[in-house]
Amino acid sequence: MENHNKVLMLFAYTFFFFSIQTFSKQNTLTTITPNQFIQYNDTLVSSTGIFEAGFFNFGDPQRQYFGIWYKTISPRIIVWVANTDNPIQNSSVILKLTEEGSLLILDGSRGKIWSSNSSRITVVQLLDSGNLVANDANNTTLWESFDYPGNTFLPGMKLRTNLLTGPYKYIKSWKSPDDPSDGEFSYRMDTRGYPQLIVAKGAKILHRGGSWNGYIFTGISWQMHRYFNFSFVLTNKEVSSDYETLNSSMITRFILDQSGNSQRFVWSDRTQDWEAIISRPLDDCENYAMCGVNSNCNINDSPICKCLDGFIPKFQSKWDSSDWTGGCIRRTKLNCVNGDEFLAYTNVKLPDTSSSWFDKRLSLDECKNVCLKNCTCIGYANLDVRDGGSGCLLWFDSIVDMREHVDQGQDIYLRLASSELDHIKNKKNLNMKKLAGILGVIIAFIIALTVLLLVSSTFRKKLGYIKKLIKWNHKKENKENKEDELATVFDFSTIDNATNNFSNRNKLGEGGFGPVYKGILADGQEIAVKRLSKTSGQGTEEFKNEVKLMATLQHRNLVKLLGCSIHHHEKLLIYEFMPNRSLDYFIFDNTRSKLLDWTKRLEIIDGIARGLLYLHQDSTLRIIHRDLKTSNILLDIDMIPKISDFGLARSFVEDEVEANTNRVMGTYGYMPPEYAVHGSFSIKSDVFSFGVIVLEIISGRKNRGFCEPRHHLNLLGHAWRLWIEERPMELIADILYDEAISSDILRFIHVGLLCVQHQPENRPNMSSVVFMLKGGNLIPKPSEPGFYVGTDDTMNTRSSSKGCSVNEVSISLLEAR
Repeated sequence: MENHNKVLMLFAYTFFFFSIQTFSKQNTLTTITPNQFIQYNDTLVSSTGIFEAGFFNFGDPQRQYFGIWYKTISPRIIVWVANTDNPIQNSSVILKLTEEGSLLILDGSRGKIWSSNSSRITVVQLLDSGNLVANDANNTTLWESFDYPGNTFLPGMKLRTNLLTGPYKYIKSWKSPDDPSDGEFSYRMDTRGYPQLIVAKGAKILHRGGSWNGYIFTGISWQMHRYFNFSFVLTNKEVSSDYETLNSSMITRFILDQSGNSQRFVWSDRTQDWEAIISRPLDDCENYAMCGVNSNCNINDSPICKCLDGFIPKFQSKWDSSDWTGGCIRRTKLNCVNGDEFLAYTNVKLPDTSSSWFDKRLSLDECKNVCLKNCTCIGYANLDVRDGGSGCLLWFDSIVDMREHVDQGQDIYLRLASSELDHIKNKKNLNMKKLAGILGVIIAFIIALTVLLLVSSTFRKKLGYIKKLIKWNHKKENKENKEDELATVFDFSTIDNATNNFSNRNKLGEGGFGPVYKGILADGQEIAVKRLSKTSGQGTEEFKNEVKLMATLQHRNLVKLLGCSIHHHEKLLIYEFMPNRSLDYFIFDNTRSKLLDWTKRLEIIDGIARGLLYLHQDSTLRIIHRDLKTSNILLDIDMIPKISDFGLARSFVEDEVEANTNRVMGTYGYMPPEYAVHGSFSIKSDVFSFGVIVLEIISGRKNRGFCEPRHHLNLLGHAWRLWIEERPMELIADILYDEAISSDILRFIHVGLLCVQHQPENRPNMSSVVFMLKGGNLIPKPSEPGFYVGTDDTMNTRSSSKGCSVNEVSISLLEAR
């Protein structure tokens, strides 16, 4: 009897599909109601047409799936698949909502392929979030596709783990790009200890997104806050996390690929392509437990793995050969009875929390006391960093997978025996004494040399040169009340050690002047070291000039010079370290440019303007930079701009307004016409360079690297043409923005064009620029800019008919006419 019923059922399905194939037409639906269905080539579309659902295949018509994809984006990107493990072998297939309220996928030859396992459904629709939902008559959601994610994490989805019954919602990799069945990798919440985001292969952790700190997961770049609002909910029954875009028009997706790598993509309307704004693992320090236990990983160090203070490698010979898997062990055992102490580590990605303990109610001091009372507790930190910090997070036995954070990390306090902490303090004091001893030797040498040189008048000029390298006047020699400023002189060996012997791993970049290295002084202070090349056009005079000027300048938007060093032919300038490198590193890169939203871009422009205003008007001397460009704008941890590189700068006394030179030095694309052609420079030269930077920040394109093909214009010419044709908003970079900020962007374009006008007298001064950027005053109309392209022999300052160069040329010397 049972077999007879199966035969009848199969006959009914076959008859039903025959009827569909014979009489139905292809449809595009917005909802599915009882007894409605979608067959092969029919689709279900979200209300505004963002997403589309239907049957598809990966090139093999004998393997059909029902899935969801972006409707208007090509090539097709699948974000969800229903029958992942059970592809349909032919095109006789439908998605049907039965009269009883069940959502089914039916195959004409095999019957039911997939079911939502729910009933009482009265309507099915696809939301603009990409979520396929099935509701009852009361509009209560009975089933939704977001509850069954595949390899794609969309805004509004939740990673959710039931703490009572186990995980049930997480991202799973596909087996291959054309096989959506479950692969080996998962992106999920690890709920052992304090919950943390992980990517795992089976039960093995590959890399961690980290634990929640109140704002974000500790392993994620804080730059992501510019685009997304992350959330985390932890109760005694469940832990969940999701994210939303701050701009509703942004199209983004997060995928876990078949190799276990994850990427965050954003759709670019300008390039008509997906652009990856973050990929993980970022580097070797992302690999779980890369350095073994009780260690710290720093991708900028060489080697990248280092035992925590108070620890030594467990297997020294293996450690020396870069096999760090054995990790580190304590040099001195803890003494729980007589008391231990804690050593602070700052700006780290907190270690693995799978064996941790936490309490939301405790303060940091209470957390420390709880840890001290437990002999197995080895470290503590705030659970939540908001409002000064709160809550308690404890680690036990060993520290696993701690690293220096990529931008903004947290503080953790690690337990050491008191004697070990004394040893560390004594070591630091000894280093300071050694440094003091070295400085003493240097001073003694300088004194002896000074006495020697005084003996012979022949060397007095050389003595004056040496004195100037150490001591620079704040004001011109003909000014009264002269004040000598002593620049800090670093011993060369100190800087050599700080940069790991100027290791290539420490190199931050290189310009015409020479390379720049990151260094860490003995006291832990991070520095940037500019090492002047022997072949650099910026020689001794430029070196002296930069030390002299920078010693007198103090402003929030100027990089701070910490000192200098001279050793034989070596000339070093030591600056405060800027962790976010230079402005051009972001705005001219398709991926990193997404990290600078429009609010931050306009803030950077305003900061550069204020720094220039200080140089031109508010500093002790009137300073003209002469080489202002995006690569000379550095960004600190908070992305605050700092003007750098004063090697070509010139100082004026109060009654001086302009000067001429036969040595034109700077960078094509940022030079004003009067300087490039005639060698004439003034504060309006910097204003022109500032205008170029404004238009580059707004457009995301280099002035010298841009070529408008129809009219052969550089960026300035292109911006001017768009302005006079009343199409200025076409200039802006492909970065999403709200309409509320569009008027501000337009105003900044307006000010930028005023700054690059051909005649210097038409350009505003920086006090007017700052005022106009803030929306003050009636802004005048701009006139034609100086179209300085530099492609012909006459160095024409108007638009050239010969085309435009796409090469950015830096020059160190050009004889002006």
